[in-house]
Amino acid sequence: MYILGIESSCDETAAAVVEDGRKILSNVVATQIAEHRLYGGVVPEIASRRHSENIYAVVDEAVKKSGLTLKDIDAVAVTYAPGLIGALLVGTSFAKGLALAAKKPLVPVHHIAGHIAANYLSHEDLKPPYLCLVASGGHSHIVEILDYTKFKVIGRTRDDAAGECFDKVGRVIGFQYPAGKFIDDASKNGNPNAYKLPKPVVNGSVYDFSFSGLKTAVINMAHHAEQVGESINRDDMAASFQKTVAEILTEKTILAAKDTGYKTVALAGGVSANSGVRELLQKECDKNGFKLYMPPLFLCGDNAAMIACQGYYDFLAGKRADASLNAIATLSLENI
Repeated sequence: MYILGIESSCDETAAAVVEDGRKILSNVVATQIAEHRLYGGVVPEIASRRHSENIYAVVDEAVKKSGLTLKDIDAVAVTYAPGLIGALLVGTSFAKGLALAAKKPLVPVHHIAGHIAANYLSHEDLKPPYLCLVASGGHSHIVEILDYTKFKVIGRTRDDAAGECFDKVGRVIGFQYPAGKFIDDASKNGNPNAYKLPKPVVNGSVYDFSFSGLKTAVINMAHHAEQVGESINRDDMAASFQKTVAEILTEKTILAAKDTGYKTVALAGGVSANSGVRELLQKECDKNGFKLYMPPLFLCGDNAAMIACQGYYDFLAGKRADASLNAIATLSLENI
C-alpha cells in the first residue's frame, strides 16, 4: 500500500511516499529556516505564504521521486493538528483538493503521532506497546503507545517545551535560530558542570515537565553578567544547559518506564536529534535493561515520511476524512 503524506504544521513544507508504513520511497522537504532566522523565530504569516508557494512543487516532486504516479497512490495522509493554524490550513486544503480530484481516501494525521511513527521507518522490529518520549519545539510528552493508533499521555510540559527552551536560551547566549544544533555543537567544547542550573519540579505530577524556570535562570545569569560588565562562557553555558535538559528528560522517562513496567522505550521529535539527550537516554536505558529506539537524524525534525507512515496505520484502523476536515491548532493526542 502506498501512502502520500503531506506536512505543513510549522515552517517545513514536506511531502513523501511510504510503502506499507515502513519503506520510504521519497521524502521531500522545503525548509524556511533561512528566512525565519532573520526574525529570530517562525513568523506564522510568512510560513503560511511560503507553504502556499511551495506545496504544489513539493508534492509533485515527492510523487515523481517515488517512481509512482498519482494513480498508484492508495491514500493521501495530511497533518491536520496541532500546529500553526495558517500553516496547517495550507496542507489540509491542498490534501483535500488532491484527494477529491484523484478520488483517493483522505486520512487525517496528528502531528505528534507522526513524530512517534518516525521510528517505524528505521526500526522494523519496533511494535506497540512501548513508552515514548516526544520532545520538540512545541511539545514535551511521555506517551504510552498502546497500539499504532491508541495513545495515553502520562507526562507533558506545563509551560515551555524542551525545543522552545533551546531556542530561547540560544538567543540569549548569542546563537542563531534555530539554536538547537548550535548549542549541541558548542556543548562539545564546554564544561557541563560550569554552571549550576535548576531542574524545576511539578508538584503532584512526577512525569510532567516544566522548562520555564530553567530558561529564566539562564536569562538571569546572562543579564546579571552583562550588568556587572562580565560575560558568560558561551560553550560552558551551552554544555551546562544541554546537560540539564537531557537529565530532566531522561530522569522522568526512566521513572515512567519503571513505574509502568515498559521494557521498550522510544525517543521522537526535533529534540531527539540532540546528542546529549540521545547519549544520556541510551546510557540510562542500558543501565536499566531497557531497549531504546531512536529515529535517524533526518527523521527527527518535521517531515512527511512520518506522516505517511502514521497515515498507513490510521488508514488500516479505518480513519477517514471528507471535505469538511479542518485544521486544529491545539489537539490532545488522546482525542484523535
